[in-house]
Amino acid sequence: MLTESIGDLALSIHHVGSTSVPGLAAKPVIDVDLTVPDVEDEHRYLPRLEAAGFRLIFRDVMSGDPHRQLTFARPNTNLHVWSPSAIEPQRHTVFTDWLKKNPTDRHRYNAAKAAASTADGTARYNDLKAAAVYDIYERAFIADPRHDHDPHPRPGRVAGAASGTSVPRTETDYGRLFRGDAAHLREYPTGS
Repeated sequence: MLTESIGDLALSIHHVGSTSVPGLAAKPVIDVDLTVPDVEDEHRYLPRLEAAGFRLIFRDVMSGDPHRQLTFARPNTNLHVWSPSAIEPQRHTVFTDWLKKNPTDRHRYNAAKAAASTADGTARYNDLKAAAVYDIYERAFIADPRHDHDPHPRPGRVAGAASGTSVPRTETDYGRLFRGDAAHLREYPTGS
């Protein structure tokens, strides 16, 4: 449907998120990363997506890159629109590719998601699984030969060691991996 909606403006379309990983527990929401020539040139792609039934819900910047998020009702879909040099869709691919080939971390992530989903309403779901996500990203980055990685395991953790889901993370730890130590991701080929 996306290809028909915006044609050659779709440089890449990737199914990402939990529904893209066989054997991973997932909410009934499909996450898709769409790369267009220039995310800020909305008049070229947004009217076409809206005509197909997508609804723009916000514009923001993630990891220094402009981002648009749209939703679609059926099937329930979050569409993330990016420019070719954006870091975040490359991270999504690293994460889901790692989980597809690493049953131990897939199990750990399932456990973290299960624990987060049963917590009381005061904590956000993503915050409760962030420690496991961080540790999995560390292992995926270390194992990925496409770039040099300066490991930053959370305090009390060894980068390749097993991780629990109950260890709190700090904003400093999380930020270093996902924002401040992200320059190396600019070298990832799009659509890896």
